[in-house]
Amino acid sequence: MPKSRFPADHGLSARMGVTVFLIGLLYALFVTGLVLLHVSVVLIVVIAFGILAAQYWLSDKIALFAMHAQEVTPEQAPQLHAIVDRLCALADMPKPRVAIAQTDMPNAFATGRNPQHAVVCATAGILRRLDEPEIEAVLAHELSHVAHRDVAVMTIASFLGILAGLMTRFVLYAGLFGGFGDDREGNQTAMFELAVLAFSALVYAISFMLTRALSRYRELAADRSGAILIGKPSLLASALVKITGDMARIPTRDLRSAETFNAFFFTPALSQGLSLSSIFSTHPSLERRLAQLSKLEAEMNKP
Repeated sequence: MPKSRFPADHGLSARMGVTVFLIGLLYALFVTGLVLLHVSVVLIVVIAFGILAAQYWLSDKIALFAMHAQEVTPEQAPQLHAIVDRLCALADMPKPRVAIAQTDMPNAFATGRNPQHAVVCATAGILRRLDEPEIEAVLAHELSHVAHRDVAVMTIASFLGILAGLMTRFVLYAGLFGGFGDDREGNQTAMFELAVLAFSALVYAISFMLTRALSRYRELAADRSGAILIGKPSLLASALVKITGDMARIPTRDLRSAETFNAFFFTPALSQGLSLSSIFSTHPSLERRLAQLSKLEAEMNKP
C-alpha cells in the first residue's frame, strides 16, 4: 500500500491489530465450544461469513444507501470536490468518490475497504453550517480514516458482534426445535441452553467493549492526523463545537434514525456526554477531543 502524507499512528495500528486478534480468538473459542457441545454451527458460520463478505466488499454502497446519499460530480458540487482535491493532493492519496446526503443533520463520514475503493460523504446540513476551511478540516479527519484503513477494521470488528447475535438465535432455534438431541431432556436441556446463551452474551459483551474502545481511539487518531495535515487544529475544534451545538437543534427522531451509524460519523448523532455510559460510546467526549486539539495547537505554534 502506498504511503500517504497523513502521519502514521503506531498506537492506532497496534490497537487495530490487538482488537482484531482478540476478537478473532474469542470467536474461535466460542465456535470451538459450541462444536464440543455438539451444536451444529457449519451453516450459521457459512451464512455469517457470507454477510461479512458483503459488508466488506459493499460497505460503501450499503452506507450510501442507508443514509440516502448520492454520489456527486465536480459539476454538481464544485466546492466540495475542490476541497477533496486539495486534501488528496496534500496527503498524496487517491481521491475517493464524493457524495452528499440530503439530511439537515450536520455530519460527515468515510467508508470503503481501502483507499482505492472509498467514498467520503458530507451531509447537506454540515455544508450549510460550516465555512469552507472548517469543512476542509472535517474532511481531513474523514480522509485520515481512509488512509489509516481503520474503516475496514471497524467493519470486520463490528461484524463479529453480529455473528454473536446470529449464533445466539441459532442456539435458541436449535433448542426450540429439539436440535440438541434426545439425550438432553427436561432440566438438563434447559440448563444447557441457558449456559450456551450466557456464553454467547459474554462473547458479545466482550467484543462490543473492544470495538467501542477501538472506535473512540480511532476518532482521536483521526483528529490528530487531520489537524496535522492541514496545520490548523483550531479549525477542527471550531467545527466540532459548531456541529455539537447545532446537533441539539435536530429533531430527536432524525437523530435516532441515524444512530446506528454513529461509529462512522464525524460526531455521534446522539451523545450522553460525560458519564458512566461513556464507556459504551463510539466517540470520545467533546471535552477530550477539544483538549487534544488545544494541546496540538500549542505544540505546533511553539517558536
